[in-house]
Amino acid sequence: MLIGEVAQRSGVSARMLRHYDRLGLVCPTSRSSTGYREYAPEDVRRLFHVESLRSLGLSLSDVGRALDDPSFAASGLVDELAARAEERIARDTELLTRLRRIGDARPEDWEDVLGTVALLGDLQSVSAGTRQAAALASVGDRPIPADALAEAVLREPAPNVAGALRWALAQSGGDSLEVLRQGLGSPDPQIRRRAVDTVVEIAHPDATDVLREALTHDDDQVRRIAALELGARGVADAIPTLIEMVFEGTNDVDAADALGMLGPADSIVAALMDGPSDASTRLRVTQALASIPGKAASRALRELTRDTDRSIALTAEYVLGRRE
Repeated sequence: MLIGEVAQRSGVSARMLRHYDRLGLVCPTSRSSTGYREYAPEDVRRLFHVESLRSLGLSLSDVGRALDDPSFAASGLVDELAARAEERIARDTELLTRLRRIGDARPEDWEDVLGTVALLGDLQSVSAGTRQAAALASVGDRPIPADALAEAVLREPAPNVAGALRWALAQSGGDSLEVLRQGLGSPDPQIRRRAVDTVVEIAHPDATDVLREALTHDDDQVRRIAALELGARGVADAIPTLIEMVFEGTNDVDAADALGMLGPADSIVAALMDGPSDASTRLRVTQALASIPGKAASRALRELTRDTDRSIALTAEYVLGRRE
């Protein structure tokens, strides 16, 4: 076949075919009597092999080596190409995310676009002061999209900056909750802690739902923080975890305060009195009953005034005296 016919059938331009010929990559087997390039079937097959390898991202030099050098290792190059592709995808994904965030900010002109780009850049600054200023500035004329703030708070190690970011997110409502929910599933315990600390500051029904989900988390710290906040929000689902905290002596005072805001008190008191029988747990239960209103708590305290452990009995008497 002549070069024009090969170009038509293969989709490779005649100019590129001549380039391949000059490089020695795909050379026509012969020439016609008039000097035109003539491609044999094996030349066309090689051409398709070249195009297939180029589609994987190989350079023309690597394509030539792959076809002509038997010692050329395919696996190493393919792994390298895959790594390059992942890097490109990561860069493109980052660019797409940035563009969407700028679009979410609804810029009215290019000045707004540049302002949002600057704030997004400041959130990743090496300066804690710059990051904090960006967080505080996000609640204003050029708001930063909530998901960008959420990603920033999940990676933020500085307490002051994290506090500013949580404050900014609290103003945004529930828009950041999906990112924070993903943060709760992170293998990094610090990210999980930052996520739950941020969710508790968002006064939104969807945030309450996220905290309910956190009650079954494998991370005990996440469960306890969620339970304390849910107790403050009057969510009875937190009661078992709060009672467990009293039994274990983990933030038991805070847990008792949260239980005091929940009901029904009778069932809470019954659950507390049905706990482990060791003296240290009974003492914590006695102290917790001080925070729980109602007759059931008073009856339980009277029972505890007869406890064999004198410190428990005296504590129960003291609490009863204050209640009465």
